Amino acid sequence: MARFSILSAIYLYILLVGSCLAQVPRGSLQQVTNFGSNPTNVGMYIYVPNNLAAKPGIVVAIHYCTGSAQAYYSGTPYAQLAEQYGFIVIYPSSPYSGTCWDVSSQAALTHNGGGDSNSIANMVTWTIQQYNADTSKVFVTGSSSGAMMTNVMAATYPELFAAATVYSGVAAGCFVSSTNQVDAWNSSCALGQVVNTPQVWAQVAENMYPGYNGPRPRMQIYHGSADTTLYPQNYYEECKQWAGVFGYDYNNPQQVEQNTPEANYQTTIWGPNLQGIYATGVGHTVPIHGQQDMEWFGFA
Repeated sequence: MARFSILSAIYLYILLVGSCLAQVPRGSLQQVTNFGSNPTNVGMYIYVPNNLAAKPGIVVAIHYCTGSAQAYYSGTPYAQLAEQYGFIVIYPSSPYSGTCWDVSSQAALTHNGGGDSNSIANMVTWTIQQYNADTSKVFVTGSSSGAMMTNVMAATYPELFAAATVYSGVAAGCFVSSTNQVDAWNSSCALGQVVNTPQVWAQVAENMYPGYNGPRPRMQIYHGSADTTLYPQNYYEECKQWAGVFGYDYNNPQQVEQNTPEANYQTTIWGPNLQGIYATGVGHTVPIHGQQDMEWFGFA
């Protein structure tokens, strides 16, 4: 009996030490290479704040084309906000030349399909396990190509995320490649020429995780009226998609607020799970509104 107790104590000690070793230093951007299956070799970088909450939330912050985890870390407010609110930030880094994200291949557009979305989801589950994170406080956000991937993550892994903010993206599945090309550019989508009904867009998103009937992340979608990279029509298509998913009447929003959250921004509210924010005169991309993100995520 005593020998069994000693062995049990040693086993628990090894587990504890292993868990501590897996955690990264706090207060600076750190790379993690052993987070599990990584089918497309996406880079994982993580910021664990000095002021880490006992059961922290997680924000996945996804960079734009030509960007990197390091650039999004230094150019966005999420690390500073992490110190204020105690959450962890995951910064994925694209493996492709030009550093756009694969939001075009069937692998990326399918739950557990082996694409970039799969790698990013595995980063989230690793972080939850290593830091005893609060699974009700896991969020995703991104700009441009990262915003496209944010919509894809919300469609392919809805069970992981409580909410998302999307800065100048396109509807999930809009960039699909007819030849199943990885990391393909879709000019028709970018130019705002792919126009569907809310029901069609909802089906596109729901087909990325067949059979899933659980909760889906609340969506807050930003876009600029002067965007000449991803044309403004994409804003309306994104809002249609998520209105369809949530069963809202796209043509009859609950409320429209002018000059919110700032001058020349119009916020349209379809319901508690969907807001669209249209920025008149703003190009690509809409600047990150960190404090509004914190309110949407429920940290503030």
